[in-house]
Amino acid sequence: MPLPSGGPAISADTLYWLSFAVKLVLTAGIVVSASVVVERAGPLIGALVVTLPVTVWPAYVFLALDHDAAYLAASGKSGLAVTAVSAAFMLVYLVLAQRLGALVSVIPAVACWIGLAWFVRGVEWTVAEAALLNAVAFAIAIRLSGRFRDVKVPKIARQWYELPLRTALVCALMGAVLVLSNVAGPTATGMIAVYPISTTCTMLILHTRIGGRPSAAVIANGLWGMVGLAGGLFALTVTVEPFGEVVALALTLLVPIAWNMSVWYTRQRAARALAGAEAVSSR
Repeated sequence: MPLPSGGPAISADTLYWLSFAVKLVLTAGIVVSASVVVERAGPLIGALVVTLPVTVWPAYVFLALDHDAAYLAASGKSGLAVTAVSAAFMLVYLVLAQRLGALVSVIPAVACWIGLAWFVRGVEWTVAEAALLNAVAFAIAIRLSGRFRDVKVPKIARQWYELPLRTALVCALMGAVLVLSNVAGPTATGMIAVYPISTTCTMLILHTRIGGRPSAAVIANGLWGMVGLAGGLFALTVTVEPFGEVVALALTLLVPIAWNMSVWYTRQRAARALAGAEAVSSR
């Protein structure tokens, strides 16, 4: 079933600026909120918040307003393949962040993402191949990042200006990415649609706020959340033509949310079981 239509058509300029504003507000809200959550609740919950599809989902909603189901399916397949690149992007950062500063850790990670994304975009993937690429990439990254996940986040007093400053940073970076996507051409635009902007902003904010190792712990936990994002894009790709845009877009949002909740529940259950076993052995 297609998205509801009727009434006056939305102009291209209006659609662009509406998309721009929605992505800006959602990204800034999620990233700044996640940075606060990390300081209070730890790396896992902060990571699961920041890997929600706050930029990817609105991008496909606005694409659906202007394109048919076949276009969304092709775009979803392309986005799914490129999403696998985020595994390498995050792994490069969390390794460098153990010893280096924020910019020195983030810039090589971003360069790695750009190079691999251009390569991946040049390959004609089937949906199954794109899904397998994600499964392999994230399985390897999660395996290699295990020793970086469990780091205690230090308690640091927050100054009054820090939250507005974080918001301004996210808006500036997100705005630059969105403007670039409008002038870069269709190939680069497709890549930018799934660029992990929320994760990049989180790296910059948390690294300077709480240090490299705790920030890397958030990114390491975030690898699990990125699996849910890939699952949402897979659901979009395989359901949009047989079931329509409304169902596909709903699954694009709900699959990552359900996955992140299941990751949190599983980790909480494992932690309780471990605590219980330690309590029994200490008697």
